[in-house]
Amino acid sequence: MNVLGIDIGGSGVKGAPVDTEAGTLAAERLRIPTPEPSTPDAVAGVVAEIVRHFSWDGPVGVTFPGVVVDGVVRTAANVDPAWIGADASGLFGGATVLNDADAAGLAEMRFGHGRGRRGTVLMLTFGTGIGSALFTDGVLVPNTELGHLHLHGKDAEHRASARAREEHDLSWEKWADRVEEYLRHVEMLFSPSLIVIGGGVSKKAEKFLPHVHLDTPVVPAALQNEAGIIGAAIA
Repeated sequence: MNVLGIDIGGSGVKGAPVDTEAGTLAAERLRIPTPEPSTPDAVAGVVAEIVRHFSWDGPVGVTFPGVVVDGVVRTAANVDPAWIGADASGLFGGATVLNDADAAGLAEMRFGHGRGRRGTVLMLTFGTGIGSALFTDGVLVPNTELGHLHLHGKDAEHRASARAREEHDLSWEKWADRVEEYLRHVEMLFSPSLIVIGGGVSKKAEKFLPHVHLDTPVVPAALQNEAGIIGAAIA
């Protein structure tokens, strides 16, 4: 079955039809920059543009970079604060809407490195912020938002996200030190059996993961940056 998956991020909105049996994109994805300001109406316009691009009239799943409960947005750290309290599901024509990292985690647990893995698995997406998806014996604990844990008195994502690396012009090795510090913190809290690194940096894992040393195995997402789109569709 094909479902249109749309992944809303702080810098871009990506979408593609997904073969939900195979966990693969059924067409080349379309990426449109996130509008400025990223108000609900502006982002909904981009989502509608992606739907039109694929001439889609079937089921749609959408991710959102914040806490989503029953289709309603509760937090919006990296998009316009006007989203807080918005009925995203209604805004997107009744689409299934879920947290972006939770969607990526669902995809990785079904089709990637988390498949068949028991115990606690933690998926962390490094991009504009840091998203998180926590699973215990394959069951999602939704909306964990572990990028907002505090390190040195500020949100961890302000120190260790991919955007922080770019804004502070950090070398991959220096950034890896910050990532390792953050991962040690979540390792201490959750004692996971596996940590999966997603987001755009997963395609460049060889640049930083060799500098990250943890007791827990740490692997790049098998689905890389397509995990959000695929997870939105399977949700």
